[in-house]
Parts: sequence; structure tokens; C-alpha cells
Amino acid sequence: MRTLILTLTLALAAFPQQRERLKPAKEGWVSLFNGKDLTGWVKVGNESWTVEDGTIHGRGVTREYGYLKTEKDYKDFYLSLRFKCEADGNSGVFYRTDFKPGTATVTKGYQFEIDRTINHHTGGIYTARRGWIVWPSPENEFVIKPNDWNDYDMTVVGNHFTARLNGVLVVDFTDPWEEETDGAIALQLHSGGQGDMRFKDIYLLDLSQR
Repeated sequence: MRTLILTLTLALAAFPQQRERLKPAKEGWVSLFNGKDLTGWVKVGNESWTVEDGTIHGRGVTREYGYLKTEKDYKDFYLSLRFKCEADGNSGVFYRTDFKPGTATVTKGYQFEIDRTINHHTGGIYTARRGWIVWPSPENEFVIKPNDWNDYDMTVVGNHFTARLNGVLVVDFTDPWEEETDGAIALQLHSGGQGDMRFKDIYLLDLSQR
């Protein structure tokens, strides 16, 4: 399994444009976003999630947090997507997560951070129970493109998690305490009506099936 992860990581690092060419049926990759509507996703909370110009546009309209989660749960996977921060206010990609029914309260899971403000730890990992468990090294705090599209590639295998931002490995972390083993993947909007995010090109390789 580690050999498979290493091979995938090196391939995408060497050929970042490959992610653009991924097809749903190619080598087990599936597209989580069809570019037309939110099929396969569930809105959590009262924020606005729409599809515009082939992108998922999340916009904060209340003072609460907002999420868009997958209908399916996932355990081990390789996830590749592109994001663009349209405004200040952090965001993130949650995994192995879930929510209190009828609310936007996170009950479990991890988060790969997104925040266009420099030194706000994009690529770092935050958990529902313990808070921050790892930050990028200082030099990797400057990898994010604050006003442009960013490539975000993430691996989740057992208690080993990696985040690659714009081709740079910013986090490679083995969690000594594996909080959760499976759950939904979710996109986040910051509280306070600050969230304004776009996502596209969302692909997943389910490593649990291999």
C-alpha cells in the first residue's frame, strides 16, 4: 500500500498537469463533481452552495459555518482538487467526518486547512477533538496562491496523511492516535459570512478497495 501511495505521489508531483486529464474510469479514479450540479453531495448548514461555470461556489450568507459533504463515506483514499479563495476567511477539506443531525456541528473527523492569508497553515491538519495536530514548516507557509487557483493533493491511509499544495509536499504526518477510520469528505466555509470559495476538478482514488 505504501508503495502505491509513493508511486501516485511521485507521478503527480512530476506531472501536475496529469490531474487535469484524469477520467472517471481511468485506473480507478472517480470524479466527485460532474461540473453541472451537486449530485453526490449534501449541504450541511445554511450557507450557499451553487454550481457556476463548472465550479462549486460556496458563499457564506449567515454567521455560522457551512459544509458540503459527500453522500458516501471513505476510509483510505487519494484526493485531488483545485480551489480558489475569493475572499478572506478560512476553509478546508474535511475527511472521515460527520455532523450532528440537523446542524452544522462537526462531531468527528480531520481537516486539511485552506486559508489564503499567509502563515495561516494551509495544508496543516486540524481535528474535531484535539485541534491542530500538525502545521506546515515555515517555508511551506508561502506556497499558496492567495488570489489564483491552487492544486491540492491529499492522501489518507490509515494514520498516515499527506498534503501537497501546488506540487510541494507541505505536510507528511503520521498520527499516533488515529481518531477516526472513516467518514464523509466535506468542503468548508468559514463562519461569520466571510467564506467565499470555489472548487473544481475533484477526483478521488479509493484505496480501501485495493
